Amino acid sequence: MKLALSMRLMSTATGNRFHAVKNQHLVNHLGYINGQFTAGSAKGTFPVKNPANGETLGEVARMTAADADHASKVAFDSWQSWKETTANERSKLLTRFSELMQHYREDLATILTLEAGKPLPEARGELQYAISFIDYYAEECKRVTGDILQTPARNRRLLSIKQPIGPAALITPWNFPSAMITRKLAPALGAGCTAVIKPSEDTPYSALAICAIAQEAGIPPGVVNCVTVGREEVQDVGRALCNSKHLRKVSFTGSTAVGKWLMREAASTVKKVSLELGGNAPFIVFDDADLELALQALMAAKFRNAGQACIASNRILVQAGVYDKFSAMVTEAVKKLNVGDGFHDNVHIGPLINAQGLKKVATQVDDCVARGATILTGGQPVAHLNAKVSLASTPFGGWKESGLGREGGHQGINEYLEEKYISMNIGKRHK
Repeated sequence: MKLALSMRLMSTATGNRFHAVKNQHLVNHLGYINGQFTAGSAKGTFPVKNPANGETLGEVARMTAADADHASKVAFDSWQSWKETTANERSKLLTRFSELMQHYREDLATILTLEAGKPLPEARGELQYAISFIDYYAEECKRVTGDILQTPARNRRLLSIKQPIGPAALITPWNFPSAMITRKLAPALGAGCTAVIKPSEDTPYSALAICAIAQEAGIPPGVVNCVTVGREEVQDVGRALCNSKHLRKVSFTGSTAVGKWLMREAASTVKKVSLELGGNAPFIVFDDADLELALQALMAAKFRNAGQACIASNRILVQAGVYDKFSAMVTEAVKKLNVGDGFHDNVHIGPLINAQGLKKVATQVDDCVARGATILTGGQPVAHLNAKVSLASTPFGGWKESGLGREGGHQGINEYLEEKYISMNIGKRHK
């Protein structure tokens, strides 16, 4: 069964849906465990669709909780040697990883546009953003330090050192399928941790391409692993990762509801968790604001990735004195946005990721109209279609129900480190 499934998936790996990808070894339909692309114990496949036209890009191995367990054990075994590597050794591998990501950037952007629907220029921008995390942590991993502490006793030396926390589960979303992986994976590898990636079922190809590049960069087998999971298996696989005795950390980007569930599951083994969850960001315009500048900021904050981002402005609050003028300015700006296939020229906004996303937006529009809102432009789905706020060097994360922990900056690598206190008796001091 495994051989037959693998052969069938491999036979579609260079299918015409990915004909624009020049380096076809980046297109994979199997999971990645212990340095090998494998179907694992998958009993079937799940389809990945192009959101611009609804066509099936390919069928990906529908892996199971057993595969998550196996990948976790592999990550743990590989960690025994990976954690002993020096920061300089890890830095060189990350640098090579970054160079290859840059070399394959156009192919990676093509894959991203095919499965996520982003306009190609925006996909290229995401890849540059993704690469910036690898670059940053290739250097930051060499700056991890401890402390020498003051002691109350003359014959003692007190130290604190930082050590890798251990194998980590990295659960990533579909809206930034490359950047959200490297934002987690780069600091984890830099800290000396191994990883099991669980990408979204909507965008697994970007994750698998990153795995192929990590392999080519010389990152040892078992240090980076990836399980591809259909929607029906998500809960079982998530539970397996959270309950695994081989994993020490869970990092998740996604909805608040799922984040809460993962946190409860991870409590069974007292895992450290990082949660980057949903937001409800307000955009506020006062009477004395520079309206042109405010418009420019709003268009970037709201319409990037078709508004499919946790940091996208969900509430636009405008003071009464400039409300009419600013509303007219926004309406005219939105009218100029072109919605279409991400590969077409002069397209500003790609499709929503799937039918559920389209239904959600349509329901919100209907609700607003029912409550007295007036549609000034648009308001109907387009036929056949459904600004950098953070940097690698800055800590990004939420407060309250928007999440725990930080990604980016030196704080990002600390999420994959544990601090150890050491007290040494140095014996009697001699003059």
